[in-house]
Amino acid sequence: MTHRPAYVPGHHLLDGRTAVITAAAGAGIGGATARKFLEEGARIVIGDAHERRLRESADALAEEFGADRVAALPCDVTDQDQVDALFALAAERHGRLDIVVNNAGLGGTADLVDMTDEQWAKVLDVTLNGTFRCTRTALRHFKDSAAGGIVVNNASVIGWRAQRGQAHYAAAKAGVMALTRCAALEAADFGVRVNAVAPSLAMHPHLVKVTTPELLAELTEREAFGRYAEPWEIANVIVFLASGYSSYLTGETVSVSSQRA
Repeated sequence: MTHRPAYVPGHHLLDGRTAVITAAAGAGIGGATARKFLEEGARIVIGDAHERRLRESADALAEEFGADRVAALPCDVTDQDQVDALFALAAERHGRLDIVVNNAGLGGTADLVDMTDEQWAKVLDVTLNGTFRCTRTALRHFKDSAAGGIVVNNASVIGWRAQRGQAHYAAAKAGVMALTRCAALEAADFGVRVNAVAPSLAMHPHLVKVTTPELLAELTEREAFGRYAEPWEIANVIVFLASGYSSYLTGETVSVSSQRA
């Protein structure tokens, strides 16, 4: 099966909700999630470290869905002050916060024998520590508001499986899964759910351009459907985890994958 599925329209699953989404500029999972949330009726506050792409994404979404439903602020998740400012914008613009999607992550390829401390630390700081900072900020907000809330983290099947050159990324994503489980136990005390998605191969045009044809063919061969996932297919599962349809689900990592091995 290599044909592309039909795009799934919104079903008002997030009507009236306010969401913060990190790394939401551009054509990847974050951008697809921002669009899906708007299609489902949510208001969004998006952040990204790339200011130009963030501005362009926010302007395009605001034109399509209404400026009153879209706010944006540059945010580097390695900087707690910038994380705090992003969450403060949600409260300022919409007076509430219901959902946080921690999508920010950083990859790279290097065998351990060649990997530098700086390469290791940078991937861990964005991917794991950034998720920690945003989850901590979200839980503090939700606990103080006493109104419940939802956190969805972006992990990866690499957190379960091995891949050459990906030790730093795999360690970070495995950490995101463990963080999700522990945070969920603590957050249940004040009515908050914390879950994660774990995509396998989700590609978009910009990522395809920087992936060698040989590597893309190798990765695609592992997929049962014989193709990579569209970013919106991952976003659909994030919508599910952010909606009332997953009301009894917490501490789980949902594999969004057709990988055979």
